[in-house]
Amino acid sequence: MKRLFFCLMATMSVLILSAQSIYDFKVKDDVGKETTLSDYKGKVLLIVNTATRCGFTPQYKELEALYEKYAKEGFEILDFPCNQFGGQAPGTIQEIHQFCTANFNINFPQFDKIEVNGANAHPLYVYLKSQKGFGGFDVADDRGKMMDGMLRRQDAEYDKKADIKWNFTKFLVSRDGRVLKRYEPTDKMSDIEADIQVEVNPVISNIMARRSVRKYLDKPVEHEKLEVIVRAGINAPSGMNRQPWIVRVVEDQKLMADVNEVYKKENAEQVKRDKDFKNMFRNAPNLICVCTPEKGGDLDAGLLGENIMLAAQSMGLGTCCLGGPVRWLVSNEKAKFFIDRLEIPTGYKLNYIIAIGYPDEQPDAKPRDASKVKYIK
Repeated sequence: MKRLFFCLMATMSVLILSAQSIYDFKVKDDVGKETTLSDYKGKVLLIVNTATRCGFTPQYKELEALYEKYAKEGFEILDFPCNQFGGQAPGTIQEIHQFCTANFNINFPQFDKIEVNGANAHPLYVYLKSQKGFGGFDVADDRGKMMDGMLRRQDAEYDKKADIKWNFTKFLVSRDGRVLKRYEPTDKMSDIEADIQVEVNPVISNIMARRSVRKYLDKPVEHEKLEVIVRAGINAPSGMNRQPWIVRVVEDQKLMADVNEVYKKENAEQVKRDKDFKNMFRNAPNLICVCTPEKGGDLDAGLLGENIMLAAQSMGLGTCCLGGPVRWLVSNEKAKFFIDRLEIPTGYKLNYIIAIGYPDEQPDAKPRDASKVKYIK
């Protein structure tokens, strides 16, 4: 019987972790009616486990302020009361809801009480924890230091587990269902608001979501989409409107295959080491080649490329800006047929290539060094 139980638990965990997004989960609302989180597709979500008798309970006021400020921009707070931390969420969901409306005048949706840790943890929270584990408390902050000390006395290795640590842990979810960040109850609401501002603004969220993609589905991009993307590119700023760039969009699959065969023969050992190798262009099915005059035009071409990559991101496509293949193509006589097909005018050079296609991966963002930015006031 015990063996069967563990088999069932393992099967359930696999099913939960294989869920594609939070929209696969069902929850009960504050009147016990089952609903699906797919109702919130297209909205930016902040999912919170709450309690009514906690030192962090006044955060309800800050949460409501966020909700009132950004709800019209497609922002929702999903509140899941939980009584697992010090028994600080007693009573029925109706009593909790009455308390919250009377004391904090909340308007965001509350759901039935759940457990977030242990064998009876709601599948939604199993998934959320699998996407964003515990990142630690800021021990330079008094509240963070207090929480770290309290929990470490209970378990010296508490920080090595993804479990929810206390009431008012929060998860930020993008409009397309990706779990972006996890916030501990001691994290500043101003920092959370800054992240929300990024996500509710479609232009900024598109910029922040863009990643360099190196794995693509075996599916060429439709010509109509490539036309729109390139049109966005050539509408980039250009000094004195000179538009010095020349753009070549490669849709010819045979051309790409032929030059790739040359590359494979010339770089056999490198290709052999790369088990994921499909082609020399980061495995992309299409290319956007950007050419500039032999002297000048680089700044304008950079602006053009950024427009192209952001337009592609907004249409569900992935991109990667390539320099290595350019150096190989222009220096290898056996690849001259590829360069010739681009029909690059005299006095111009191939500057860079943008690999483009339907992504087969979702890379995490790499850290950025904000200390390099100085504000001169």
